[in-house]
Amino acid sequence: MAKQHTTEFKNDAVQYYLDNKDHLNYRQAAEKLGVGASTLQKWTKKFKEESSVEGRGSGNYASTRIKKLHD
Repeated sequence: MAKQHTTEFKNDAVQYYLDNKDHLNYRQAAEKLGVGASTLQKWTKKFKEESSVEGRGSGNYASTRIKKLHD
């Protein structure tokens, strides 16, 4: 059975990828988050369709939370 992630986790994961895409590709970011690369790509596409990425802020809060999850 596939693991169910909360909307908050998905949004934080997308923001983590967007904050780090200059030095991480989807596969690398997904590996750090513990999800599949295609899953992260799907979440990112949906996130971009549903909201304005620029209006989200720097994402530092999300990145900090993600880092805490994987420390």
